[in-house]
Amino acid sequence: MSQLIDLPIVGMHCAACASRIENALRSTLGVTSANVNFATARASVQVDSTRTNTEKLIAAVRGQGYDAIAPESRAESPDIRENAEHARLRLRFFVAATLSVPILILSMGGHLVPAFESTFDFPARPWIELALTTAVLFWAGHGFFVGAWNSAKHFAADMNTLVALGTLAAYLFSLAATVVPHVFHTSGHGVYYEVAASIVTLILLGNLLQAGATRRARGAIRALVSLRPKAALVERDGQSTEIPIDEVRVGDLVRVRPGERVPVDGTIEEGASHVDESMLTGEPIPAAKKVGDGVIGGTLNTTGAFRFRATKIGADTMLQQIVRLVEQAQGSKAPIQRLADRTAGIFVPIVLAIAAITFVAWYILAPESTRLGQAVFASVAVLIVACPCALGLATPTAILVGTGRAARMGILIKGGESLERAHRITTVVLDKTGTITEGKPRVIEVYSPLRSEAELLQLAASVEQDSEHPLAQAIVKEAESRGLKLLRPATFVAIPGRGVEAKLHSDTVLVGNAEFLHERGIEFDSHINERGATDLFVASNGRFQGVIRVADRPKAEAASAISRLAGLGLEVVMLTGDSVRAAEAIAREVGITRVIAGVLPVDKAKEIERLQDSGEVVAMVGDGINDAPALAQADVGIAMGTGTDVAIESAGMTIIRGNLDGVVDAIELSRATMRTVRQNLVFAFGYNVLAIPIAAGVLYPATGWLLSPILASAAMALSSVSVVGNALRLRTIRLPSLRDL
Repeated sequence: MSQLIDLPIVGMHCAACASRIENALRSTLGVTSANVNFATARASVQVDSTRTNTEKLIAAVRGQGYDAIAPESRAESPDIRENAEHARLRLRFFVAATLSVPILILSMGGHLVPAFESTFDFPARPWIELALTTAVLFWAGHGFFVGAWNSAKHFAADMNTLVALGTLAAYLFSLAATVVPHVFHTSGHGVYYEVAASIVTLILLGNLLQAGATRRARGAIRALVSLRPKAALVERDGQSTEIPIDEVRVGDLVRVRPGERVPVDGTIEEGASHVDESMLTGEPIPAAKKVGDGVIGGTLNTTGAFRFRATKIGADTMLQQIVRLVEQAQGSKAPIQRLADRTAGIFVPIVLAIAAITFVAWYILAPESTRLGQAVFASVAVLIVACPCALGLATPTAILVGTGRAARMGILIKGGESLERAHRITTVVLDKTGTITEGKPRVIEVYSPLRSEAELLQLAASVEQDSEHPLAQAIVKEAESRGLKLLRPATFVAIPGRGVEAKLHSDTVLVGNAEFLHERGIEFDSHINERGATDLFVASNGRFQGVIRVADRPKAEAASAISRLAGLGLEVVMLTGDSVRAAEAIAREVGITRVIAGVLPVDKAKEIERLQDSGEVVAMVGDGINDAPALAQADVGIAMGTGTDVAIESAGMTIIRGNLDGVVDAIELSRATMRTVRQNLVFAFGYNVLAIPIAAGVLYPATGWLLSPILASAAMALSSVSVVGNALRLRTIRLPSLRDL
């Protein structure tokens, strides 16, 4: 039996760590696929549950020198563990910084203030620096050495390896120069304690800033989880009792007062209110709720009070399903990330080789009196500047922030692949009913040559009140909205495909299509309307009484959203099973020029395939069961959240609020996210391509410049923070401005 297991990972420091864990999980018996995301610190593992279990996966992670948290304890443990790790990292940084300041003053004071050079030049100085640096390296920086050792035990290398080797090389060289200065301390090249201490301090600072930034990037999940109330006011046996949310059962009657959050999903049985659903749907205006309407757990009740019957609890609530989908999306990988992952996997060994070549080259080419010091100096700079953190963070942080931002807007994206594909869409195919239109037929016109509108509507609604047909319900609803009193028919007969016949007092009343009335010998002029509506003709005692025109109206935002899609350079196509006349009437109203009508549900996927065969990258937008095959066939399936579970399950994206503007927002956000990914990758690759040769000393013959290992560590830390910071811009970017991206 296939099962998806999500494991929070503890102890990763770079993309190479993620690659090692991923390979270890993939080689575990029973694992069919595994993705480890460095930015989210999570592993998503697809397993055959009959052949493996969570304990074996955790053992595989621990076998690589890392740790994982079991899913059953993940409701709180990951946050608790993350907070504890962040506190330890902060303490290590402050200790390292406090001890590094005197080291820098002692080592560089004489250069900065030449008049006091003799003050800083005293015999005990290197020994004081040695003591302070030892504490910085082996207490504050011990994690780098532990990580490097764990990697070495598995014949692997990662960021810890580079930092440990670089700082240890500078430390050991300085230690030897302190113990036997007549051998090492020559021509002004003395000890490099400040280099070792500063590298550890600056990298800890970079890790601290990076951790803070990625915590903010994961804020969407925490914000969603925080919406879940801790308690609910439940009525049982006539008594109202506040109980923990986990004790609410399906069928419980729950009370919600003004200003409280709805605890679980359910249906209102008493009362009315307006509920703020913006955190889940992105819709800023509170939704009116009355008896019979559904409410979503985590949404905020504003003004009124109501009682509702719980229908979904725990993991089945919409809020928890959204959290689960967002976690899966943020833990997945976009195809563009594969290049970065492959590069990161081989990057560290290449850097080690370059550092070794740099050391040998400087040792051979530099003057004999300074060659050892310069060789150490340059090779340490190479090791430190080339850390692949920025490369590993480039793609996942942008995907993380992009999917999180989408969730806050009421757009659920199932994975990085759907997000990446969406930016390449060339054609958007829209289902008509329930997607472009409201899916609820309404009376748009009433005409009678013999009666008033109200009289004709009352007559037809009295006959149709026992019918379950959507058109009949539209007539009854219109009559009720006008306050008309309906009469009770003595008899009622429905003729499928034709209409209804009823006895109202002594009158025989017919309501149906033109063919139905013509078959009964009733003559009248039935002009074809040009509005794509359905005409229901009414007759009484064999005499034509009038016509009621019913139509499914376009959604309020349909025309503007379709205009926005066209403004993005996308072709918009309507795909529907309705008649050509009805489809074209709606298409004209909303601004669609290409219509594919009269398509059977089983053939919708074939129409999508035809568009793909012509070279189009197709997004299919639908909300019904009959749309599911087409949603699955499309390059990107987008389900309207007002639709069926089958449609939502078949789609790569879901617009919770069922609003066409959400489709445009999803495409615009995808374009912005992928642009950020490309920017990050260019920066990460470009940084290493430029920094490594400079650190190795290629500019030295022409300019005399050498990159200090201290500056190298600062640049490395800054590169990671810059990539995360660039991704964080997606949290606040204004969507209307994305149309020209």
